[in-house]
This record gives sequence, C-alpha cells and structure tokens, in this order.
Amino acid sequence: MDILADLHTHTVASGHAYSTITENAAAAARKGLKLLGMTDHGPSMPGAPNLYHFGNFSILPETLCGVRILPGVEANITSYEGELDIPLRYLKQMSLVLVGLHVICYPGGTLEQNTQAYLKAMSNPFTDIMVHPGRPDFEMDLDKIAYASAQLGIPVEINNSTLGPEKGNAWDNCRRFARSAAKYRGPIVLGSDAHFWNRVGELGSALELAQETGIKDYQILNYSPDKILEYLDQRRKQRSLL
Repeated sequence: MDILADLHTHTVASGHAYSTITENAAAAARKGLKLLGMTDHGPSMPGAPNLYHFGNFSILPETLCGVRILPGVEANITSYEGELDIPLRYLKQMSLVLVGLHVICYPGGTLEQNTQAYLKAMSNPFTDIMVHPGRPDFEMDLDKIAYASAQLGIPVEINNSTLGPEKGNAWDNCRRFARSAAKYRGPIVLGSDAHFWNRVGELGSALELAQETGIKDYQILNYSPDKILEYLDQRRKQRSLL
C-alpha cells in the first residue's frame, strides 16, 4: 500500500521552518502524495504567525501541483485544562486542526497533569488529530492516551521527526505508545512534521515503528485520502450541531 497523505507540515509562516507552501506541495507531488496538511504553529509559539494568517485561508487554491491542500494549524496546548491558543472563530474555519504539547507554550507538569492536558485537548470537538505524544519533553501515560483515542475515534500521530536524531532518542516512548495503539486499535496518522520541503512525505521511521508494533493497515489513515476527507467532513458536521 502507498502512503498518500502527509497531514503535518510547516511553512515559513511558522517562523522556524524554511519552505513555502508551493515548495512543499511540489515535493509532495514528486512523492506521489494526494493530500497535504499545511499546519503552521499556533500563535503562542515564538515566531509563529498571527491570527490574521489563519483567517486568510480562503485565498488559497484547493490544489497545488495536483495535491489537495488542507489549510489548518498545529495548535498548542497552553494549560493543564487542555486549552488551545487559537480562538474558536478561527478554529471554525480550519480544514485541519492538529493539537500537541510544546515546550515554551505549555508550563509542564507531572505525569498526571500532562496526561490530563492531552486528554482534555483530545476531547475538544474542534480537535481533529493529536500529535507527537512520544516526545520526551513531557512524561505522559501513553497507554491511557491510546485507549482514549480508540474510544473517541480521534487519531493520534506517530511523528517521524520525533524519531530523528535531532529530537534525541524517543523510540522507546513512541514504541510504547504504538504498542498500546495496536492493542486498542484506534486510528493512527503518520506525520512527517516537515520544516523543510525535502522532509515532506518522509514517513519511513514512523511506518517502520507502526509495522513493528503490530498496528494494522486499516488503522493508518495515510493510506486513504478518501478516508481522511470523510473523517474530517464528519468532524465538521458534528461541530455544526454545537
């Protein structure tokens, strides 16, 4: 099966990434991707775009280089209550909302506090995908997170960048999460977290870990653009009822 989507990428707008959306889309096209998430950091990240960036998505074409673009955000959890740094009026306009914990944006806490913050953000009706739970910055109960993902039907990411040498050795954390995800059979997304065009679609380490730990193909959304779009459409329909 082919990987056909990368839902976690950044552009120059994030402040510490180095490629444009057009450069990322061209790289995605060369690798045969059909869907590309444009998920720049929320405004509490130093150097991130201001809110007007997220309010101007309507000017973007639906496709670039033959690749469907999903404009969105990687929102930052900012409190133990799982609060996000994007106001509701902007979240309503997003095609894709990723959510995660980041140093600087979140105060840090105990295992219980960090896990609570992550799970409360997961239960936010405007959250589409939770990202990089295996990063070593914050200790969390990864089994509990995998269980909640399966119960709520909210995909959690295996982050390829987290498994790279520049992030330190996070394989043990990610392996523990992936084993629990395989046990509970919740939905999984593989994300490159690319901050430069040549890393778009680079998901080899994440895929290797998923296969090693017994995650089934049907759990991995990256194989089916239609499945991803159907899921996101369902999320938006649920939100319209709020």
